[in-house]
Amino acid sequence: MAKIDLIVRRARLDGRDVDIFVSRGKIEAVRKSVKTLDPGDAKVEEAFGLTVLPSLTDVHVHLREPGFEYKEDIESGLRAAAWGGFSNIMCMANTKPVNDCAPVTELMLEKARRYWPKGPRLFPIGALTKGLKGKELAPMAELARAGCAAFSNDGVPIESSKIFRNAVEYASDWDRVVIDHCEDPYLDVAAGVNEGEVSSRLGLPAQPDVAEAMQVSRDILLSEYLDIPIHLAHISCKKSVDLIRFAKARGVKITAETTPHYLTMTEDFLEAEETEYDTNAKVNPPLRTEADRQAVIEALNDGTLDCLATDHAPHAVYEKEVEFDVAPCGITGLDTALSVTWELVREGVLTRETFIRAWTTAPCAIFNLPVNTFVPGDPADFFLFDEDQEWIVTPEALHSKGKNTPLMGTVRKGRVKTHFIAGKKIV
Repeated sequence: MAKIDLIVRRARLDGRDVDIFVSRGKIEAVRKSVKTLDPGDAKVEEAFGLTVLPSLTDVHVHLREPGFEYKEDIESGLRAAAWGGFSNIMCMANTKPVNDCAPVTELMLEKARRYWPKGPRLFPIGALTKGLKGKELAPMAELARAGCAAFSNDGVPIESSKIFRNAVEYASDWDRVVIDHCEDPYLDVAAGVNEGEVSSRLGLPAQPDVAEAMQVSRDILLSEYLDIPIHLAHISCKKSVDLIRFAKARGVKITAETTPHYLTMTEDFLEAEETEYDTNAKVNPPLRTEADRQAVIEALNDGTLDCLATDHAPHAVYEKEVEFDVAPCGITGLDTALSVTWELVREGVLTRETFIRAWTTAPCAIFNLPVNTFVPGDPADFFLFDEDQEWIVTPEALHSKGKNTPLMGTVRKGRVKTHFIAGKKIV
């Protein structure tokens, strides 16, 4: 056995107590725990009573820097990621200036290295078009060389299918996947509430589910025609799920994500007595119906939806303390995603296998990111997790600058105690 740098003792993994041996930042061995062990020169981390999980990957995060540091910055966003159990973070390009040139990408990476040199790892997503305006392609070769892991126009739908097609083809030349925010730009963009009975009763402008599904269908057809992968962001409704399932059955190279809020919340939250018109639940795509929620859960469990992402979208408190129809869309999620989705595992809504696939192996396979499956040679990215620790979601309990969560005041269960990336303790 190679020289061991770290031994994690008596951690709970897949229902058994194990000792984890780490050498030079990689998993060396995982063995059944023994009563006594000579650690030699290795550091020892006692984990009795704690669950060990592979570090998570979030492929859809808004870190806001540069330009909107009052909402979030790279230091605070990666701090929330570290305490949230995430080792890989992919950040969107809707910054100021937009991440559509190498200097912005390089700035992001330099800030990440400065503030969190041991990780979490930052993987910028380059803009698909200059200024996210949807008119002219961004310099993809330059962005890829600078370190962009994927390309997206983020929340700005590209109206021109020709421009979108060209973007997908050029991105594939650099082995990068395009992430598309699926929304027909002519059907009430970013309304923040689902069109239906609830929106009618609330008297709010609304977005129908077909706005998402129409763009999903376009992307599926293009992916099939070009034989090039396209990744669909934050899927929220049954119509989209049905289209994706049909496409995958035909072998189309389409992948898709959903978020914790589409698994756990519906439009009914917005007219409940205590949360009526709560702008912290205004998100794009909007919260949908219970039938949509059940369809998304089923699709994640059966693999129609490949992975989870937070769509972490922090805003300043004052930006959300306005009328619903003028408040910005977005929910902060890095601090709460682990406890919310692990609760679904505990309740039997999601299988443990689905949880692991959706947060680790699937997103890393799609975007070619490092992943730990506890096999020798894997990066030693894992965290110790107290499944039973209860905590209340308060502004002080959140590491992100963003406090805009509809979960504020609720009691959650499960908290990260220690987090290692490449065998180094980061928190």
